[in-house]
Amino acid sequence: FQLQAFGGGLVQPGGSLRLSCTASGFTFGDYHIGWFRQAPGKEREGISCVANKGGSSYYSDSVKGRFAISRDNAKSTVYLQMNDLQLEDTAVYYCAADRFIPFVCPRVSNRSMGAIDFWGQGTLVTVSS
Repeated sequence: FQLQAFGGGLVQPGGSLRLSCTASGFTFGDYHIGWFRQAPGKEREGISCVANKGGSSYYSDSVKGRFAISRDNAKSTVYLQMNDLQLEDTAVYYCAADRFIPFVCPRVSNRSMGAIDFWGQGTLVTVSS
């Protein structure tokens, strides 16, 4: 079972990036997917999630209106389009998968986060001028 996140990089404030998360080894369409991030010296936080069939998505207040999550179950891939990136968006970004949608959505507790089925390895996003 594997999740791979990629697409991070260095971008200037106001710029855009698209992250991808690909899955293998499990039935992707059975799992809800979330994006998390961890900035230096801070706790990991959930920022967005999408339901297994793609019908519902949620965002944290910190990214709402700037980030958009989507998924293509035929490609076992979830995307996170990040626009108008700011310095405070600098972090390692992770994708995660679970059958219980609250675990992968914003405002998930640290305890529940620890119970998530699958995690990707993280991709670094650096916003700097």
